[in-house]
Amino acid sequence: MTWYDTVIVEPGRAPTLWLLIGFVLTFAITRGVTRRIRAREHAVAIGEAEPSEGGLLSNIHLGGVHVHHQVWGILLVLVTGVLQFRFAPDSPWVEVLAALFGAGAALALDEFALWLHLEDVYWSAEGRKSIDAILIASVLALALLLGTSPVGVSPEDAGSWWAFAITLAIHFAFVILSALKGKRITALIGVVVPLVASLGAIRLAKPTSFWARRRYGDAKMERARRRYSEEYQARWDRIRDRIGGSHGTRLGAAVERRVSEGFAHATRDDAPVAAPDHGPDAAGRGASG
Repeated sequence: MTWYDTVIVEPGRAPTLWLLIGFVLTFAITRGVTRRIRAREHAVAIGEAEPSEGGLLSNIHLGGVHVHHQVWGILLVLVTGVLQFRFAPDSPWVEVLAALFGAGAALALDEFALWLHLEDVYWSAEGRKSIDAILIASVLALALLLGTSPVGVSPEDAGSWWAFAITLAIHFAFVILSALKGKRITALIGVVVPLVASLGAIRLAKPTSFWARRRYGDAKMERARRRYSEEYQARWDRIRDRIGGSHGTRLGAAVERRVSEGFAHATRDDAPVAAPDHGPDAAGRGASG
C-alpha cells in the first residue's frame, strides 16, 4: 500500500486534496494569463505592439460583451455540484469532480472584488480583495485536508458533551472578538484554525474597528494607529501584489514615461497644450486601462 493510499485515500481526504490542487493550479494559470493580457494591453497603449483581435491570450467577448472568467467558474461549480449530488460517484470520478469544483471556485473567487463592488476593479486597489478571498479559501481547504475539526476539537476529544460545549463557546467567543477587532480574515480562518482566532482576539484591535472605537482610550488608540499604520498596509499590499500582480489605478511606468515625453515634445514645438483639469471630478476619473 502506497503513502497516498495510507495518508490520503483511507482517511477520505482524496477529494479535498484534488479540490485544493485544482483550486491552486487554476488560480496560478488564471493570474498568469490575465497578467499577460494586461502586459499586452500596456504594450499596445505605448505603441510597442499592434492591436490584435482574438487569440489564445485575450479577453473573451460574446455579442460585444466582455465575459469575465468568473462566469465560467460559477457554471463549473454548479455543474460539478449537481453531478455530485445526483450520482455521488466513487473513485476516481469523485476526485475528478472535486478537482473541477476547485477549478471553478478559483475562477469565481479570482473576481471576488467584482462581486463586491459590482464593477470591474480587477487591477485596481479594490481588486486586492480577490487575493484575500483566494488566500482564505486556500487556508480553509488546507485545514479540511489536514483533518482539522471546524471548532478545533470533537466531542470524543473533549471527553464529554459539557466540555465540548464549553470549548465551543470559548472558541467562537475568540472568533467573534477577532471580528469585532476588525480582523475579518483572521476571524474566518480562525473558525477552522483555533490558534489563529485566539491570537486575533488577544492582539491589538485595528483603530477603525468597533472594539477600538468603544473601548480604547487615547493612549491605546495611538498604539493601534502605530501598529496598523500606512506602512503596515503597504507591506500587505506588496505581498498580495506578489501573488496576484500589481494592483492600483496608476498606469505602468512605461506609459507614464511616454506621456511625459509627448507632453515635453509638444511644449518645445509651442503646440497648444490643454490645461490640466482640476475640476471637482478630475481625481475620480483615473485611468481605466
